[in-house]
Amino acid sequence: MRIADPLIAASRVAEFTAAGYWRDTTSNDALEHCARMSPDKIAIVDPRGRLTYRDYEGRARRLASHFVKLGLTSDDVIAIQLPNWSEFAVAINAAMLVGIPFCQFHSDFRHREVEFVLRFTEASAVIIPKEFRRFNHVEMIEELRGKLPKLKHVLVVGDGVAPEYFDLRAFLESPASDAIDEQALRARRPSANALMRTAFTSGTTGDPKAVLHIHNTSNYMCWSLNEGQRIGPDSVYLTFLPAGLNWGLGCVLQALFAGCTLILQDVFRAEETLALIQREKVTHFCCAPAHLVALLNVKDFDKYDLSSLRMSMTGGASCPIEVIREVQARLPGKLLEMYGMLEVGSQSQTTYDEDPETVCGLVGKEQPGIQLKAVDAKGNDCPPGTPGEVLTRGPSVMIGYYNNPDANARSFSGDGWFHTGDVGVFDEAGYLKIVGRTKEMIIRGGANIYPREIEEALYEHPKVRDAAVVGLPDARLGERVCACIVTKDGETLSFEDVVEFLRRRVATYKLPEHLVLLADLPRTPTGKVQKTPLRKIALEKLS
Repeated sequence: MRIADPLIAASRVAEFTAAGYWRDTTSNDALEHCARMSPDKIAIVDPRGRLTYRDYEGRARRLASHFVKLGLTSDDVIAIQLPNWSEFAVAINAAMLVGIPFCQFHSDFRHREVEFVLRFTEASAVIIPKEFRRFNHVEMIEELRGKLPKLKHVLVVGDGVAPEYFDLRAFLESPASDAIDEQALRARRPSANALMRTAFTSGTTGDPKAVLHIHNTSNYMCWSLNEGQRIGPDSVYLTFLPAGLNWGLGCVLQALFAGCTLILQDVFRAEETLALIQREKVTHFCCAPAHLVALLNVKDFDKYDLSSLRMSMTGGASCPIEVIREVQARLPGKLLEMYGMLEVGSQSQTTYDEDPETVCGLVGKEQPGIQLKAVDAKGNDCPPGTPGEVLTRGPSVMIGYYNNPDANARSFSGDGWFHTGDVGVFDEAGYLKIVGRTKEMIIRGGANIYPREIEEALYEHPKVRDAAVVGLPDARLGERVCACIVTKDGETLSFEDVVEFLRRRVATYKLPEHLVLLADLPRTPTGKVQKTPLRKIALEKLS
């Protein structure tokens, strides 16, 4: 998988470098600085223990040197399927140290998904856990190897790794395990405009979209988030968002750039998260709205000392206003909202200085260096208050999709604006509100209905714990609105209850015509409701 630098327009390099958004530095510079200035500071806390910045850097250097000895170069890809363990952070920094692109992917991916990722990227090496969540990853890779002629090296993280495999954990924990080739590390150090990583947007069916990021596009996302979230050396940053996905990876890099302590939780369990916040005196964490709902619903929530919290940030999916208000009332610190995606990084966020009630439900103004606008179906700019597709350009936007010229042509306008597929509304002050996805908009009898509006209203119902709205096919009207609801424990709702509750809150043509009660909503690992499988579930329930 060789991606040449000419994919990056020279004008883009000149523009963002002159503005100071792109710099000639990588996260390795940050790691070396922290190891030199604060060698004994705790860099990472994971389920197995604690790692200082001295050990963090030393392990990354040893592994980077090992990659060189394996013959891996910038023409290769190292695939990384690890949970939120310290070895993930070490592995990505080792790859970046010697200019080898990496592809991180979710630890829950299984045979079909893993085969797709490894084959599409032509990965030369893969780093996997021996076992995680009672699944044997080594057995899976062995079953796939015959289909993956490009895969030459398998590195395994775990206890009791069989001798025929490279035991990465034992290697990293033994300082004398391998000599470091200092000359090779110096010679292979990459430019900040070199390819850093590739990652897949979602799923493995249909049109494959492997997003390409250079160091500078990823780094700018982290720098801007750290500034907006006020994350610095004294912060303690918790992430349970999967490191195999974009936001979780961003959290790992944010902590490194800030020089702070990173707390890694490998499986999100709300009670354990609250206990971690209390024990480690966590100051910052990021999450999807579903995580906030789970935290607030812990039965003995009030017994935890959460006074160390300064900020929680939500994003990845629209957060219901009622949930936002409950978080603001019960969690210490500020609740901020962020808008972004894998292709474009962080685009906007609310800030510490804004009145929470004024910006409640909004995702802030565009961040420095970022340009955002909403356009109609003809590409014309939408005036304030009018919904349209959100377009963006800026220093955190990807350089393109790998090996997919059609997707690149569809996604970028002639003058370099990226089509997000999100529907948003700007107010007179420039604040953005996301109201849905272009593909999720319901068209009922020619009228456009944005599910977010109805979902917001449903969350105001005292018996509703979770809710999502989808359109179901209808021969006469095209689509009809279906409300999918998870009630709070011990509660129940009838169709008549729901309609009557919404009648004063939304227009009559937006009222649900179907109701489906569920135990849970299908979600992605980042907490987004999966509307396609939800639609299928609703149709099956109603049939």
